[in-house]
This record gives sequence, structure tokens and C-alpha cells, in this order.
Amino acid sequence: MGRSVYSVRQINDYIKNMFTQDYLLGSVSVRGEVSNCKYHSSGHIYFTLKEQGSLLQAVMFAGNRRGLSFPLREGQQVVVRGYVNIYERDGKYQLYAREISREGVGGLYEQFEALKQELSERGLFAEEYKQSVPRYIRSLGIVTADTGAAVRDIISISRRRNPYVDLYLYPAKVQGEGASDTIVAGIEALERLGVDCIIVGRGGGSIEDLWAFNEEKVAQAIFDCSIPIISAVGHETDFTIADFVADLRAPTPSAAAELAVYEYDLFLSNLAEGRKRLQTAMERRLLRYGQELERRLLRIRRFRPDYVTAEKRQLLDSMQDRLSLAMERVLNDRNHRLELLVQRLKGCSPLEKITGGCAFVTKADGERLRLAKEAATGELLDLQFSDGILRVQVTDRILSKEG
Repeated sequence: MGRSVYSVRQINDYIKNMFTQDYLLGSVSVRGEVSNCKYHSSGHIYFTLKEQGSLLQAVMFAGNRRGLSFPLREGQQVVVRGYVNIYERDGKYQLYAREISREGVGGLYEQFEALKQELSERGLFAEEYKQSVPRYIRSLGIVTADTGAAVRDIISISRRRNPYVDLYLYPAKVQGEGASDTIVAGIEALERLGVDCIIVGRGGGSIEDLWAFNEEKVAQAIFDCSIPIISAVGHETDFTIADFVADLRAPTPSAAAELAVYEYDLFLSNLAEGRKRLQTAMERRLLRYGQELERRLLRIRRFRPDYVTAEKRQLLDSMQDRLSLAMERVLNDRNHRLELLVQRLKGCSPLEKITGGCAFVTKADGERLRLAKEAATGELLDLQFSDGILRVQVTDRILSKEG
């Protein structure tokens, strides 16, 4: 009963510490066949290495995916470089992968990386040398095998998108001995033909299958070609030297056809929409110019002789009317004043007074008599009325106290 009792965590920690201190397990390369390969949504890859009935669980975390240059699939013979440690939750040890290479092709990967580095230093991958793929092509060159899914996909998609684009196929070997020479010959032949764009590619495969597109002569032919080239080699995860030197890389041959051949129906739709926008813009501009023209004509019309004459005549008529009104007002005012003066003058006129019942008195010699005291008794006087004169003789004078 004196023995110590340990917890599960303590045992797992102890075993994990043993793995950590073991120099061999800290950096080990393991050869085996891939089984139960699963790509997790997190980016981690879980798989099993098996060999003659023995199994080893393995995982490659998403952060180490740069160490995997090909898609990991069931049945592949691979060499996994990493370290072995315990997964405490399950109490199982497993291989944590840092790099994975295909068994037997390690030398090819080294050649690939070396050539890639050399061509990059020579500037074959530089963006400033890459050509733009024309948006609207009339002819498309294809360098690939005349059988297989790649050429069928390219032709099918090209015909569906635009049946008016001419397709020129150069049937080339895409793997095996002499494949790179036929690829180069195909590029040169289509360049002489003068097509608008070239697709160079094939379907997916192993690094050995795709090796023709990693040859320096193929890379140089793509770089030297005066016609834009789209590289479409393998699947989306496959990369070749041709992909880096081409003017544009497509993940698959089908995608290459979509990038190269514009969609005719969409083109017609865009053309109709553009025509409609252009017509609307032209109508608006014509309306604006028409309004501007009308404004300028109105401004010019002001300086036309007939318009100026008519305007001056109208101004003269207006001034004449104003003068007539002013003269009429002045005449009316003068007439009114004259009438007032006439009335005042009439009020001072002897004739008016005579008409009102008064008489104008004069002596016989015609001298006007203003006061009664001016007449002498027995003197003859003339009394002038409105209807005649009375001659009278003064018999008596009755003077007022003031007189």
C-alpha cells in the first residue's frame, strides 16, 4: 500500500517529457504510405502513415503547410520530416509534420527549386516583362495533348462562351521523353501563325508527369514569345516553372479558357447597355447644346439691324406716348390755370358787375364816376347797363357820414 498513485495527467506529462528529451524523436524523417487523409476546415491535415501493418498517426498544422508543395492524397508514398510527441488529450503519440515530400522525387524538387531560383534571378518572372491578355480575342492557340480532359474542357468552354473565336490546336506531348521539345515547337508554330493568345497546359498529375513544364527550354520559349501566354498546368494546387514565367496563370485548363475567351452574350448585353447610355448621354448633350444655342441666338438677335431698328422704333413710340401724355398733362394744367385766371379776371370786369345788376357810371364827357360826391347837382350822368345806357340828371346828393 506504500506505492505512489499518479494521475493520468502526471503520466502523460512524464511520457511527453521523455519524448521531448529524446534527440532522435525531436527531428525524424519517416517513410510510409498515406492513409485516412483529411483536410480540416482549420487548415490542418490529419493522416496516417502505414507500412506492412504498422500505423503512425500524423498531423501537419496549417502554419507548416508551406512545407507541402503537392496535394496530399490516399496511397501516396511520402517522406515526412518532423518530430514525435504525445497528444495528451488522447494519450497517444503522433508525428507532427514540418515537411512532406514524395518518395523518390526529392531530387526533382531540388531541381525545381534550383531552376526556379536561377530563372527568377535572370528576370524571367519579373512583372514588367509580362504582357496583358487581350480582352477580345478572335483566335486562340492551344498547346496540349490532342486527347484527354484538358483539351476537351478548353474547346467546350471556348465554344460555349464565344463560338466565333477561331481555335488552333497544336497537339503536343505533355509528359515523357521529348515532351518539352514539342511544347516549345507548339509555342513557336502558333506565334508564327499570329494568334491573339496561347494556352499552354495539361491536366493534373504527379511531379514526374508535369516535369516537361519545369524544363528551362519551355520557360525560355514562353518568355521569348511575343504573344501573351496563359499557363494552365495541373490542378489549382500544382505549380510549375511555366506558371511563374507565363503572362498569366490559370488554376485549371477550364479556367484558362474562361480567362482567354470573352463571353459573347455578355459582350452583346454590355454593348446594348453601352449604346443605351451613349444615346441618353447624346440626347442630354444635344438638349444642353440646343439650349445654349438658343441663348446665344437671343444674344446675337439683340445686335441685328432690324431687331435694333424695331427696338428703337418701339422705344420711340413709347417715348412719344410718354411725351404726348406729358404734354396733355401740361396743357390740362395750363388750361386749368387759365380758367382760374379768366374767372378771376371776369370777377374784376365791369361788364360782369353790370351783368350782375350793377351799372357803370360816367359823366357826359365819358369820365368814370367812382363816388357820389364827385357828381354835381344838375349834372348829366350816363348809367351803363348790360342791355343799354340811361342818361339821368342829378337832382340831389345824399352822402354817407364817411363821405
